[in-house]
Amino acid sequence: MNIIFMGTSLYAKVILEHILKCENINVLALFTQPDKPSGRKQILTPPETKDFLIKNSFNIPIYQPEKLREKENVEIIKSLNADFIVVASYGQILSKDILEIAPCINLH
Repeated sequence: MNIIFMGTSLYAKVILEHILKCENINVLALFTQPDKPSGRKQILTPPETKDFLIKNSFNIPIYQPEKLREKENVEIIKSLNADFIVVASYGQILSKDILEIAPCINLH
């Protein structure tokens, strides 16, 4: 099964980590929020999900759109031809265009 994972926080990272351990699930791409300044020194910091993929050398494309609903992002999602989109603590509302691409599972 091919999925797109959309998530940003530590909660999402834990879910992504478990999904990646499943033999029958292939993560086609990660959509996450852009890197943001953090802490007193405002150091640019990647989201937990992106940081996890990079530190563990996963070869999964990472997308960090400011606005997911822009046409180019919708086209990228369509082109991936996913069976499901898994959303966990992503931080953006999925537009109707995206919801029509593939079944979406939103984890709370």
